Amino acid sequence: MARTPSNMLPLGTKAPDFELLDTVSDQKLSLNQLKGEKGTVVMFICNHCPFVIHVNPEISKLGREYQSKGINFVAISSNDVENYPQDAPHLMKEKAQEMDYTFPYLYDETQEVAKAYDAACTPDFYLFDGNLKLVYRGQLDDSRPGNGLPLTGSDLRNAMDALLEGSAISADQKPSIGCNIKWIET
Repeated sequence: MARTPSNMLPLGTKAPDFELLDTVSDQKLSLNQLKGEKGTVVMFICNHCPFVIHVNPEISKLGREYQSKGINFVAISSNDVENYPQDAPHLMKEKAQEMDYTFPYLYDETQEVAKAYDAACTPDFYLFDGNLKLVYRGQLDDSRPGNGLPLTGSDLRNAMDALLEGSAISADQKPSIGCNIKWIET
């Protein structure tokens, strides 16, 4: 399995707007509809990546825990479904239901949203404040498939807690590591 790091979009970047198909509700949803009062986590994931499969239980748990605190979650898959059919929208819906996602799982068919966020891997995590300014980007925690470290969500969790408390979020942030986004070949 390839180990691609995230590109680490500059802190303070305004969240690029989007309107994408939610594979669960079958409706187009925009960032403005989905943003949280206190913050918004945008994550690029997919169905087949072993790194995403590894973190799925924790992202589902974090969504349930933090949405009630005013931080909304949005998952986006931007993979090329022609060459990676396991990431097709109907299977995304199945995965969202299987993992009990309490947040939308959006399909970025044109890959324009992934490009706007400079996303590189799955999973790739971004935390924006209530004004949609980037305050954290990088890894969920140090756990990876097979490394024996417990899945805690500590890096993202600490950033969300600091955001909620109004505390400074350290700019020393580790990139996420995962499978590269499966870009459509042109």
